[in-house]
Amino acid sequence: MPLTLEIVTPEARVYSDTIDSVVIPTADGEVGILPGHIPLLTQVEDGELRVTKNGQTEWLVVGGGFAEVEGDRVRVLAEHAVTESTIDEKAVEDALRRAQDQMKDAAKMDPNEFQNLQSMVRFAGVQLALKRRKR
Repeated sequence: MPLTLEIVTPEARVYSDTIDSVVIPTADGEVGILPGHIPLLTQVEDGELRVTKNGQTEWLVVGGGFAEVEGDRVRVLAEHAVTESTIDEKAVEDALRRAQDQMKDAAKMDPNEFQNLQSMVRFAGVQLALKRRKR
């Protein structure tokens, strides 16, 4: 019995497919989900999400949000999510550099803006780590 995985951000549906298993980065560590998993609602942390289908593993990067497991359906509602194949290393490096430059003026910055920049830096870091490890 397969799982149905859906990963959605405010901008788009990033992933939707029938899979064998998924490993999600959560606030309490990684959680592996197989068919028949108990119902679960958990906070998603910035990190690598692994999808296994037909013996092949696909990697995505997710940033913040929540995951819900209900029956054989897994929904990830993330602030950010990208597939490994769509990561543009140069663009991510540029965005990371801009965010780090902006964070230098943290004392003058609104706390919410600073928190958003921190989130961008974490998300960019995970993207770069995945892309560079897969070379």
